[in-house]
Amino acid sequence: MSALTSVSGFPRIGQNRELKKIIEAYWKGNTTLDEMRATAKELRAKHWKLQQAAGIDLIPSNDFSYYDQMLDTAILLNVIPQRYQRLAFENPEETLFAMGRGYQGEKGDVTALPMKKWFTTNYHYLVPEIDSATDIKLNSTKPFDEFNEAKALGIATKPVLIGPYTFLKLARNPQAEELDYDKGLVNAVAAVYAEVVAKFAELGAQWIQIDEPYLVLDKEPGDVELFKSLYAKILPAREGKVKVLLNTYFGHIADVYETVNLLGFDGIGLDLNEGKDENLAAVEKYGVAENTTIFAGVINGRNIWRNNYAVSLGLVDALKQVTANVAVSTASSLLHVPFSTEGEDGLADDVRKHFAFAVQKLDELHEVAVLADASDDEKKASAELAANQALFDGTRVAADPAVAKRIASLTDADFVRQSARAERQKEQREALNLPLLPTTTIGSFPQTKEVRAERAKLRKGEITKAEYDEFMKDQIDACIKHQEEIGLDVLVHGEFERNDMVEYFGQNLNGFLFTKNAWVQSYGTRCVKPPIVWGDVSRANPITVEWSAYAQSRTDHVMKGMLTGPVTILNWSWPREDITHKQQTQQLALAIRDEVLDLEKAGIKVIQIDEAALREKLPLRKTDWHKKYLDWAIPAFRLVHSAVKPTTQIHTHMCYSEFNDIIKDIDAMDADVISFEASRGDLVVLDAIHDANFETEAGPGVYDIHSPRIPSEQEIEDRIYEILKKMDVEKVWINPDCGLKTRGNAETWPSLENLVAAAKAVRAKLAK
Repeated sequence: MSALTSVSGFPRIGQNRELKKIIEAYWKGNTTLDEMRATAKELRAKHWKLQQAAGIDLIPSNDFSYYDQMLDTAILLNVIPQRYQRLAFENPEETLFAMGRGYQGEKGDVTALPMKKWFTTNYHYLVPEIDSATDIKLNSTKPFDEFNEAKALGIATKPVLIGPYTFLKLARNPQAEELDYDKGLVNAVAAVYAEVVAKFAELGAQWIQIDEPYLVLDKEPGDVELFKSLYAKILPAREGKVKVLLNTYFGHIADVYETVNLLGFDGIGLDLNEGKDENLAAVEKYGVAENTTIFAGVINGRNIWRNNYAVSLGLVDALKQVTANVAVSTASSLLHVPFSTEGEDGLADDVRKHFAFAVQKLDELHEVAVLADASDDEKKASAELAANQALFDGTRVAADPAVAKRIASLTDADFVRQSARAERQKEQREALNLPLLPTTTIGSFPQTKEVRAERAKLRKGEITKAEYDEFMKDQIDACIKHQEEIGLDVLVHGEFERNDMVEYFGQNLNGFLFTKNAWVQSYGTRCVKPPIVWGDVSRANPITVEWSAYAQSRTDHVMKGMLTGPVTILNWSWPREDITHKQQTQQLALAIRDEVLDLEKAGIKVIQIDEAALREKLPLRKTDWHKKYLDWAIPAFRLVHSAVKPTTQIHTHMCYSEFNDIIKDIDAMDADVISFEASRGDLVVLDAIHDANFETEAGPGVYDIHSPRIPSEQEIEDRIYEILKKMDVEKVWINPDCGLKTRGNAETWPSLENLVAAAKAVRAKLAK
């Protein structure tokens, strides 16, 4: 008999992004609510049956969501701000979508909830909002409905919930501030979870998984007491009828493991990919309660490389030295990896064999569980173990000596730009001659059906490269003309030729591989298809120079060159596991540095190097921030731009994240201008900018592009005045909060017209 197997969560978008397609069709009015619900039900059934066929014992339910699991949890707890309740939608999905993406129509006009990165992943969650009027109570039957749905198929599932501690730590008040955890709030939340546990016991569930990833973060005063007080009220609801698995991931819980162990959970899930050493040491030090099973998270839910069975078996064996009760689990939800390698025929067999997507990870989980209980002789005779170990013989890829030589020759001077930023900014103002509060966009413009169709035609050989280039030039010309007409100050070419801000660069770099269908969910229905870092990286040829130079030749305005930075390329790719992230990022930095210098030679005076994902891989514990990440990530960005002239203005851009606590490190990137998301965060980052005496000029996003709403001129004007309360007017740029690729022209151009009009109105008032 093999060890118990458990999957923390499974991708919900479908093998061919069926969920994305049906939801977006519903938003456009091209399908019905019933059809959307039916597709969702079919996907849930398919995914449960896949896991059942793979021999998984504890199959998750309630890991499905139309938009986001944190949003589902908020609705479950009735944490629905009154502005959304007042819309009085007939169907709960409409309320959910209004909270997730905003609503503008006959029932009202509301912006979406704030959106932030989910720990160190590229997934985004909606930030719950709790105020004094929030009436916390059980408000949804979704978890029970999906459990019963699986039960009707003959599949006993393990319901999955975001835990109350994580929910409260991530929730905010209407001012985007951390909550005060008063007794009434804590008791109300605990009471709902206790009710849910009791209900599942009644329905016949054997296990419930409660995810508490926030436990892997540093603890603030009162955190452990908050955690204990919640579960002291929740765990008694088991009444011996159902088992509760406390699941943790993305790091270690060594500083709270003793407390968790003493609380009497039936299972404790530990991430043995991230936080491995600390978690193992804590188990060895404090032991395991007699009736508790340790769920060993050995199958990586964050990367697509094959699991090394020998390493995983060693980790399981280490736990078995302490307790006989060990289950084998994914280290986190498989939400963060693609669906399956099936159909990836663009990858040769000897390449594809190195990868495991979600479906393949089910087989890995089962095989590791079988081997974990096998005798030494059985392991020696195992064909599965032998085949697996052959993948790790060191022959997968050869090093590139030219790349190694270039990195070895770097000196400290290569990471420092001349002259000092304050001097550069003066020179740039004279050289660029821009008005006060200059307006610009983040880079991309809507990728219409026509643009995507033309790219597909080129890929299929239906048109020539020359025909494709002419089409793209027409798109660029029209985009430039429209930007000039509405009065934007610094223009962009629109990035119509780019399929993705990372994949496009990877396709022009040595060392990358690409998939056909390896999509993962980023937020809502937005999916991304990260490239794979297979070997050493270098620039194969100029990437953006031709298009940027063409665009600049078509206008007298300043044209901004658009690049993706090395940290973001790595963080939004599947990185190698045989060399460090620092080594991979330095290779990427040198490749992008070559592109920056070529753009400058081509006459591009403003170059934006996006580091949208800089914060994303910041270690969750503050003590690790610099030594494990920032000490090499920030210099990598400086390496990219350090050789340009003082008059060349370097911009960067960052997406949804918490910036406040690393604001000085962001300033140390030594960019001249930074734009960042602020429209969903109530501009709280401005306080950090003010307090840090931030030197970089900045463009806090004045409206949310992730919502289809069109902000009014007055709304944006009010936003600008909020910004000017905290920032020197000479250092402020006016821009949306992110690229416009995923929006439609119907909302993009009116929004930008209002943005320009608002900036001009503020300039006029300031001039009086």
